[in-house]
Amino acid sequence: MTTSVNTLLDVRDLHVEFRTREGVAKAVNGVSYSVDAGETLAVLGESGSGKSVTAQAIMGILDTPPGFVRHGEILFKGTDLLRMSAGERRKVRGAHMAMIFQDALSALNPVLSVGDQLGEMFVVHRGMSRKDAKIRAVELMDRVRIPAARERVGQYPHQFSGGMRQRIMIAMAIALEPELIIADEPTTALDVTVQAQVMELLAELRRELRMGLILITHDLGVVADAADKIAVMYAGRIVETAHVHEIYRRPAHPYTKGLLESIPRLDQKGRQLSAIKGLPPSLLRIPPGCAFHPRCPLAQQVCRTDEPPLYELHEAGPGRRSACHFWKECLGEHGT
Repeated sequence: MTTSVNTLLDVRDLHVEFRTREGVAKAVNGVSYSVDAGETLAVLGESGSGKSVTAQAIMGILDTPPGFVRHGEILFKGTDLLRMSAGERRKVRGAHMAMIFQDALSALNPVLSVGDQLGEMFVVHRGMSRKDAKIRAVELMDRVRIPAARERVGQYPHQFSGGMRQRIMIAMAIALEPELIIADEPTTALDVTVQAQVMELLAELRRELRMGLILITHDLGVVADAADKIAVMYAGRIVETAHVHEIYRRPAHPYTKGLLESIPRLDQKGRQLSAIKGLPPSLLRIPPGCAFHPRCPLAQQVCRTDEPPLYELHEAGPGRRSACHFWKECLGEHGT
């Protein structure tokens, strides 16, 4: 895999497993992707596909035990994070890369004011006084458009709405203007209007700060206007990558196609939505061959025995890859 001079993050052949009493759960199986400065990568997939575990491994917040990075490299600006000491990783977190968690109420400390939590970033990483840190906290709240920031800086997380709490999480993530932000389901449990506002804010900050952004979601509707490129995950593997418009126009993997066909569309009013049959496999017992084959309408014998590599689809467009033996049939072409 070639690396651009603008590449912030380059994940290479990452494997993460969880060692449990029931056995070893292979949560991430050879994931590779990269993010450039000012670029948004959307990582899609059902719950349990490995999206968040990959992000936790990148951030160095994986619970160990039971989670272990078994193999791979995580290069941030050319340096392998996995070779850093715990102290060195802490210096990277917050200052150079940050994460927005999906449940802001759980992620925020309920017994500290939002001002104290925002100001802590400047006290710990910049050595500021508490007074100066509070001033910066108000500035951050203004920046993410929280009304009456000066009056509300002393309030606690439960005193804010879900959308406002998510803005506080975003403010914490951008406090030190990191080069990379990972947003893990940032619009979960928010109504559609607030979802749009949060995504617009993230896009605006990305442009303003020229950050790289990894957007983890299962919602293809959120991704359409926000992402530059997409990586689709299934059972711990990336099964397709492409530019956002190519994914929507011509998916090259049956799983991606199934996800797209399950989205309500205005031009199909009154039609029954399609659904992907069955359930994702247990990560303790991933089936041989292609993990998607028990649910795939294109599956043949080779899919049950041979795991497909991530084929480079040069003829389908730049940067396109699909882990499907029958990607041409999925695109509507002939031949294998």
